[in-house]
Amino acid sequence: MCGIAGILDSGISSESLEAKGRLMMDKLVHRGPDAGGLWRSETCNLVLTHRRLSIQDLSESGHQPMHSASRRYCVVFNGEIYNFRELAAALKQHGHSFSGHSDTEVLLAAIEEWGVAKAVEQFIGMFAFALWDSEDKTLHLCRDRIGEKPLYYGWLYKAFYFASELKAIEAVAPKGGLDIDQSALTGYLRYGYISAPHSIYSRIFKLPPGAFLSLPMRNMQDVAQYSPWPDTPPFSPQTYWSVLNSANHGLSNTFLDEREALEELDQLLRRTVKRQMIADVKVGMFLSGGIDSSLVTAIAQQVASSNVQTYTIGFSEKDFDESRYAEDIARHLGTEHMTMHITPKDALQVVPQISSIYDEPFSDSSQIPAYLVSKLAREHVSVCLSGDGGDELFAGYNRYLWSENIWNKLSVVPRPIRKLLGKVLSIPSPGKWDNLYRIAHTLSADRTVPQKLAGLKLQKLAGFIQQDDIEHGYDYLLSYWHDPKQLLKSSSVCTDNKKVIFPDTNDFISRVMYLDQVAYLPGDNLAKVDRASMAVSLETRLPLLSHEIVDLSWRLPVSMKVRNNTSKWALRQVLYDYIPRELIDRTKMGFSVPIDQWLRGELKVWAQDMLGTINSSGKGVLIEKPVRQAWNEHIKGLRDHSHRLWTVLMFLSWAQSRN
Repeated sequence: MCGIAGILDSGISSESLEAKGRLMMDKLVHRGPDAGGLWRSETCNLVLTHRRLSIQDLSESGHQPMHSASRRYCVVFNGEIYNFRELAAALKQHGHSFSGHSDTEVLLAAIEEWGVAKAVEQFIGMFAFALWDSEDKTLHLCRDRIGEKPLYYGWLYKAFYFASELKAIEAVAPKGGLDIDQSALTGYLRYGYISAPHSIYSRIFKLPPGAFLSLPMRNMQDVAQYSPWPDTPPFSPQTYWSVLNSANHGLSNTFLDEREALEELDQLLRRTVKRQMIADVKVGMFLSGGIDSSLVTAIAQQVASSNVQTYTIGFSEKDFDESRYAEDIARHLGTEHMTMHITPKDALQVVPQISSIYDEPFSDSSQIPAYLVSKLAREHVSVCLSGDGGDELFAGYNRYLWSENIWNKLSVVPRPIRKLLGKVLSIPSPGKWDNLYRIAHTLSADRTVPQKLAGLKLQKLAGFIQQDDIEHGYDYLLSYWHDPKQLLKSSSVCTDNKKVIFPDTNDFISRVMYLDQVAYLPGDNLAKVDRASMAVSLETRLPLLSHEIVDLSWRLPVSMKVRNNTSKWALRQVLYDYIPRELIDRTKMGFSVPIDQWLRGELKVWAQDMLGTINSSGKGVLIEKPVRQAWNEHIKGLRDHSHRLWTVLMFLSWAQSRN
């Protein structure tokens, strides 16, 4: 895992270009603390820079920027190609030889042999790279299929920039060259993250997952002709793999035999985890105690030569703490387990760092424990495997089943009545609903474990049932500020969301899983994992997001993902061969954070101070009144506006750090 950056600017001297390149490189030192490298082209004003976190081939043979054997290509590469050994064996049959054993050297040989477009189709891994072709005078940028590794790029005046993180571009951008993209900000306030291809800045983009961008020198200045949306003539990134094609192919070739499906899934998981355990440094595991991380850890423990180390996060607030489940599973598997319990004071110490870690507004509050568990792991290992992706691939989110079940029951009720019912349910605060629920549960004969966060769930239900249809209801569940225009002084609307092209199915769960795979997964989850881990120089690998597993998941009919109101049916069946059911089957909570309580407690003063900057931060783009209303209602316990407020607070924190 590394950091990459570069500039192509014909308007400055070679000395100034190198100085800018080194400044960009220095801003990414956390992504690669082990070494740094810079290369400048002799034929054009291009510089490529690299920061190295040594994982494969710790020798100088793995140093970057790296040239191909013919010297035609020069690359800066971030990530891992897990099948590099198989590719190296195949390339040796074509006459290639290797001086070291890094995957970057194999990547260059593959491109020399097959060309960029065909080579990337052979790579199994997570990556982002920039490749200069000195023969064709073309710069290629490429990103992995799912979007595990980030890559920003764009034009500022007549110069072209790219980098793993925005901070590297910010460091060298011309004064006044970076303006907030109002439509991107609108999308952020609604969903809490900014989706590719846009970033928080106008003219700076994210390369979409599964795409590469080829920039011939002759087209480098044709910005007016450019579209950041893939496959848009005349000039745009090109798609080499897509979730849409994977879904359509899988849906038309579904498994008919359950036993065959489960055996193939188990074999592929074992092969994938074994591949991702390969490293020249020590490898650990994030273990939350859920289905996904438990399965990855169980397989890793079997294929590892010694007991693996596992790490988990707990909370002092009991309603949010699931660390005991992780400890039970670790004990069963025999891993070397470590738990860190987060307090509100721990969160308060992390909050000032968030704007630096994420570079653009980002408000998934699990960013805090993600950073802290990464920091814990980095004290012992350089690489950690994680179970991220299982929810999106195997129908694990509670909101999938919840939305469908509720809508099927209430859709026959006329909307005016549903709307009235929703408003009635909204009258008591979530806290009052919690108290009523606890009293009712105590008085009843029900001896099951009481529902957690009942008031918050009723608050969501009240809004959900007022929507026009189930798709709008699902979007409501994903939204923080449902009408973000009420917060913005500018009348700009979110125009960057092209109409989503869905796969060929009318099944609701399949459609929303697809939507999450192309939007929420890369925009939120993967951004969180990459930035939180790389902030402490930790490489995180995600076996469940191998594109081979994504392809297989779409071949599983919904009945193998959801059965008898239980999610992740197929994954559970595989997991039961490794871990007893009684350690697994329980109500799912997810990686929830008690941000509502923290904002009323230890984070209250910080939040009040931050809200005091609302008329100055980010050039005062936000309207204060609706934010103040939400804050007052939240502090008084009338409503839980924690996620809405966190979205605003993260924007203000980011904007203040850029003032």
